[in-house]
Amino acid sequence: MLQQAAEPLRLFFALWPPDDLQAKLAAWADKAAGKGRAMRRENIHLTLAFLGATDPDLLPVLTKNTRAVRFAPIRLMLDRVGYWKHNRIIWCGTEDEPQALTALVADLRAGLDAAGIRYDPKPFVSHVTLVRKSLGLGGAPRWVPLVWEVRDFALVRSVAIEGGVSYQVLQRFPAAAN
Repeated sequence: MLQQAAEPLRLFFALWPPDDLQAKLAAWADKAAGKGRAMRRENIHLTLAFLGATDPDLLPVLTKNTRAVRFAPIRLMLDRVGYWKHNRIIWCGTEDEPQALTALVADLRAGLDAAGIRYDPKPFVSHVTLVRKSLGLGGAPRWVPLVWEVRDFALVRSVAIEGGVSYQVLQRFPAAAN
């Protein structure tokens, strides 16, 4: 009898904000959404590497290689908000991207390359998506900068649910102690 292959998992690596920061970002997004669609609070994140459909049998090698990624805690100042007309997204981010964040992404992607695991190779653009299907920033409330003390990153699974997606943190990878 042939064994049926397991369904691929839709995966990505992300910085996952603490609950209080997620709540503040979601509250702003709700006010800015207008006719757009604010991100659900529990789905707000910053993508580091998008893997997409991934064979579940690769999870052990994926997590083993990812544990080797070392980084110190990162302080992100979410001090700007923007709008991308081409995909109708309102986002927030940092004016001066910390070198530590760029290095984390490079190390993570190097580990994926070494393991032969495919990911979206587009250049990394740090941002937190807040509103989708937006018509712009008109009517959005004033942006108040927020500080994000990054102490880990996560392997996340995207699962289709009625009316959208749910993101499930599968594993967290902590920053090295100072």
